[in-house]
Amino acid sequence: MLADPHRPLQGLCDDALYRLHSDTRPGDAILLLARTHTFPTDHIATWHLDHHPTAAATARTHTQRQLTAWGVDEETTYATELIVCELVTNAIRYGTPPLKLRLIKERTLTCEVHDTNSTCAPRLRHARTTDEGGRGLFIVAQLAQNWGTRYTPDGKTVWTEQALPP
Repeated sequence: MLADPHRPLQGLCDDALYRLHSDTRPGDAILLLARTHTFPTDHIATWHLDHHPTAAATARTHTQRQLTAWGVDEETTYATELIVCELVTNAIRYGTPPLKLRLIKERTLTCEVHDTNSTCAPRLRHARTTDEGGRGLFIVAQLAQNWGTRYTPDGKTVWTEQALPP
């Protein structure tokens, strides 16, 4: 009954709350229901990258070609190339192989860079004018609508989301 994928979410919510209240004492409850779907395979692009300083340039090339094929505008493509370059560079410096880049085009453009080091979390810094590094995630945060880190059993994925023009 609750697993019927065609029922309206409100009906599923009502059933779940009714069952919850019949098994427990009355009180406040929060219930989050979401309907998920799979992405079309032509909206996802994935590349395995060498753990080598040239991987950032390779990733930029893959990104530029894929976004051009998807018809993404030049400004978003350029910003995404910078994001990819920064995230891959961080993965090479602080992560462990294997490295993977994934782009997902849906309502937003999602960029993910995965490595197998789950102990070294990226953090946003505000570099001083005399610092030679430390600006990468600051640049990413300025170009992306959202960004974060997702930990997995085999490492971490640093992701960004960018709005796509209509």
